[in-house]
Amino acid sequence: MGQIEDLQLFTLIVDNQGISRAAEKLNIAKSAVSRRLNLLEQRFATRLIDRKPGTWELTATGRELYQRAIRLVSDMDDIANDFTDISQVLAGPLNISVPQDFGIIYLNPALIAFKQNYPEIQLMVDFDDRTVDMARENYDFAIRITHKIDGDVIATRIGSSRHHLCASPAYLASHGTPQKPEDLQSHDLLHFGAARRANWEFIDETGKPEIISFQPIVNSNSGTFLLKAAISGLGIVILPDFICSPAITSGELVSIPPDLSVPEWGIFLVHAEDRRLNRRMRLFAQEMTTACLQKHPEGRLPEVVNVDLSEMVEAE
Repeated sequence: MGQIEDLQLFTLIVDNQGISRAAEKLNIAKSAVSRRLNLLEQRFATRLIDRKPGTWELTATGRELYQRAIRLVSDMDDIANDFTDISQVLAGPLNISVPQDFGIIYLNPALIAFKQNYPEIQLMVDFDDRTVDMARENYDFAIRITHKIDGDVIATRIGSSRHHLCASPAYLASHGTPQKPEDLQSHDLLHFGAARRANWEFIDETGKPEIISFQPIVNSNSGTFLLKAAISGLGIVILPDFICSPAITSGELVSIPPDLSVPEWGIFLVHAEDRRLNRRMRLFAQEMTTACLQKHPEGRLPEVVNVDLSEMVEAE
């Protein structure tokens, strides 16, 4: 057996928590699996699994080897799946992290349609606003809405999200409408995030950035909650189009004048630097890009830029 096959066997043993179960999966003798594991340990001159009576546990070296081997084995499986039979049904896992409000409000139909179109793909969607670690966590893709991509990832910009400074008509009638960023200091401000001291950035008429620092009266990690709080008259908020456009259209919120414009954020599809795109990932990337080009029934979409998915750019 070659080294790749030995690493495949090792990951199978770890995934199944034992030699017996791995042997059953492979339909070979337990002694054969045990012998190949012993040979692998001899090759690396170290113990990979502590398997004394009553004990079965990866050693520190075994854990490190498993983490590195699982990616290599996954890549080899993807190559086999991609090129053995191009016409075969697509199958296998696809793990995605999506911002909660954007995913549920905007991408939900596209995610469901993707699963319906490729039923053999095991789709796992994690709706979470945190920045997941693409190198350490088991995600194939993450979608991030931000003005700057941080971390060692490869990113493709698939769209842009415009943000609005807005408040309810009742709030503005009782508190007045701010005309410039410094006016906001005397208003009740609602902030997305947990910072007790928050910063908002604006672009003035000359295109220069201007930042205000303030203490929010309400913090939340839910854009939907902040939307309802603003509609209820609690204060002024900055929200993306896909959350606030229906409320602005209906008149429940008012977009405050454009001389207080908010920089637009990019919508990025990101993956780990060392992750090769398999067919499942390429199809997902294409369909999510297409979704950003379609009209959302509940309001205006983020402005979308056309991208070439064959060219992924490394984040700075």
